[in-house]
Amino acid sequence: MLERKYLFPHVIELNYQARRRLGVNVYLIDGGSEWLLIDIGYLDHVEEIIDLIRAMDFSLSKCKMLIATHADADHVQGIGRAREMLRTKIAAHPESVEALATGDGELTFARIKAQGIDLPMPRCKVDIKLKDGEIIKVGELKLQVWHTPGHTQGQLSFKLGNLLFCGDNIYKDSCVGVIDAHHGSNIPAFLRSLQRILEDDSEYLLPSHGPVFRRDNRIIQAAIDRLTKYQYMADFGTCAIGWPLLDEWERDVVEGRMPDFTK
Repeated sequence: MLERKYLFPHVIELNYQARRRLGVNVYLIDGGSEWLLIDIGYLDHVEEIIDLIRAMDFSLSKCKMLIATHADADHVQGIGRAREMLRTKIAAHPESVEALATGDGELTFARIKAQGIDLPMPRCKVDIKLKDGEIIKVGELKLQVWHTPGHTQGQLSFKLGNLLFCGDNIYKDSCVGVIDAHHGSNIPAFLRSLQRILEDDSEYLLPSHGPVFRRDNRIIQAAIDRLTKYQYMADFGTCAIGWPLLDEWERDVVEGRMPDFTK
């Protein structure tokens, strides 16, 4: 039996367990009599991850479910294969159902033509639709479901005691998940989700990418401050809710004010 490296009581993160980068962070929640996974990552890593779980002496038949934090390919490309191998159910937010069921390349970020990215995205049925406030029981544990849209409309987070599995909402360097209109990003919703995280009492944040870290509200606030500005910047196209410079220019045009280059 391979020694289990618990990050926190009942929580194993498979990259740390493997001692190498497998891609997205994959969290195994050990409830004693049963367990579940939060995300699975790319198809190429599925068999290695499941072999690792088996080597730690977890019974594959005791996998209660496999949760998709959201439907991005780097989180769920392998979810259909994992479902077959584990013979378990797939859980996701209702807003992620269409992307997973159709394997839509644009919604899942599997296809970005301008950057030469075109990954296969196998379709996968969602068995359990998770909504905000629901409780997932896994053995002796209870995970509270949070709907935290912004990065995508179907983004989920999960509260377990003093731990918050925060998905792509916030990382240790104050960065956040990609903001892209084609992807379904929504900056005002993102800000509400970050504010909710800021006001929570969790001690540790467990993101979907990069290191787990102790809560520091300065990290979250820096992201909030930055995204607040993004709402009014042309840089973010249709994800922005306004562009004050363009409004000012239009007023000048309508009122007949020409540029004054003498100033």
